[in-house]
Amino acid sequence: MRNILKSATRRDLLKGAAAASLAGAFPMPALAQGAPLKVGFMLPYTGTYAKLGKFIDEGFRIKVEMLGGKLGGRAIEYVQVDDESEPAKGTDNMNRLVGREKVDVVVGTVHSGVAMAMAKVAKDTGTTLIVPNAGANDVTRAMCAPNIWRTSFTNWQPCFPMGKVMYDAGHRNVMTITWRYAAGQEDVEALKESFVKLGGKVTEELYLPLPQVEFQALITQIAQKKPDAVFAFFAGGGAVKFVKDYAAAGLKASIPLYGPGFLTDGTLPAQGADAEGIKTTLHYADDLDNPANKAYLEAFKKKTGEVGDVYGVQGFDAAALLAIGLDAVKGDIAAREKMYAAMQDAKIDSPRGPISFSRAHNVVQNIYLREVKGGINKYVSVAHADLADPALGCRVAS
Repeated sequence: MRNILKSATRRDLLKGAAAASLAGAFPMPALAQGAPLKVGFMLPYTGTYAKLGKFIDEGFRIKVEMLGGKLGGRAIEYVQVDDESEPAKGTDNMNRLVGREKVDVVVGTVHSGVAMAMAKVAKDTGTTLIVPNAGANDVTRAMCAPNIWRTSFTNWQPCFPMGKVMYDAGHRNVMTITWRYAAGQEDVEALKESFVKLGGKVTEELYLPLPQVEFQALITQIAQKKPDAVFAFFAGGGAVKFVKDYAAAGLKASIPLYGPGFLTDGTLPAQGADAEGIKTTLHYADDLDNPANKAYLEAFKKKTGEVGDVYGVQGFDAAALLAIGLDAVKGDIAAREKMYAAMQDAKIDSPRGPISFSRAHNVVQNIYLREVKGGINKYVSVAHADLADPALGCRVAS
C-alpha cells in the first residue's frame, strides 16, 4: 500500500490532467485478470474532518477483508490522497489519481465542495466514483452520471424528515445555525422545505465561514431571541465545540437542539454529557438491532480498537456495492455497462438496514430519529422509511 499525503508538484498535476484527458478520450484496455484493482481513496486525513476520513477508509477495508481480501476475484491496491477538505485542490488531486496513478475506482470524499470537483473530473473522464459521505445534492442530481455513485446520502435526505419531527414536538418558531458552504445551506433548505410547509416558521438563519468555530456571538443571538428550538449542522471538531459552547451558555435546557446526525456522530466521546438529550435524524443509529450492524461493529472494534459509526458504515457499504458490480463481471472493470447494471439492481443488507439505489445512483434508505442517551445515538423511531432523494435535474437513463 502506498500513501500519498502531500500535494503534488505543478509538473505532476499537469501530467495528471493530461493523462486524465487522454483516459477519457481513449478507453484503456482491461487489466489482466490477475492484476490488482487500484482503488484511490481521496479523503481528509488531516484537519477538522480527519477522523471521518479515517473511519470511511477503515470501513471500506474491513468489508474487503470480510469478503476474503478481494473484489470480483482481484486483490486490492490502495492509493491514498489527503484532500485536506480543500475544494480548490479537488480537481488537481482527482486528476492525479486518475491520470498519474491510473486508479480503476475513486472513493471519496467528506467535504461537499471537494466532492463537486471530483464529480466533474469523474464525469469528464468516465472514472468510476463512489461517494462515501459528501451529501452535496447535485452529485446525484444535476451532476449525475452512469459512473457516479453514492453510498451515503444527499444533504436533503436526513434533514427533510426533521421538519416533521420538530413540528410534531410542538415547535413553531425556530432558528438555524451552520457553516456557510454547500452542505450547511442545503441542510437548512431541506429542513425549511418540510417545516414551513407544515406551518412552522424559520425566524432566522445564522451562518459562519467554514471551518471557523467561534460560535459565541451567534449563540448570544439565539439566547436573546429565544426561539422554540434550534436546528444546527456541524460535524467533526466543529460539532464538538458547538455542542459544548451551546451547553456552556446555559441554552441546553431551555432551547432544545436538533440537527442531522453528524452533529453527534463520531463526536460523543468528546462532547460528553453536553450532548445528552440532543435529537437528530440520520440513516444510522448506534444501537440498530440487526445482524449486519452487530457484525460490522464487532469487526470494526477488532481491527481498530474503536467503535464504528456512520462514517465507517458508508465506507463499508461502498466496498459492498463495488463488490456486487465486480462480481457480476468477474473483476473486469472495463465491462462497465454490465457492472453498473448490477450495481443499479443491488440490494444490500447494510448495518443501517436494507438499502437499494435510485436511478440517480443515490441510496434509498430509512432515516431514523435518534436521541443521545448514555453516550450513544440511541434509536427512537423511523422518521421516514425508504426515503429517496427527488434527484431534481438528473438525466441518467440507466
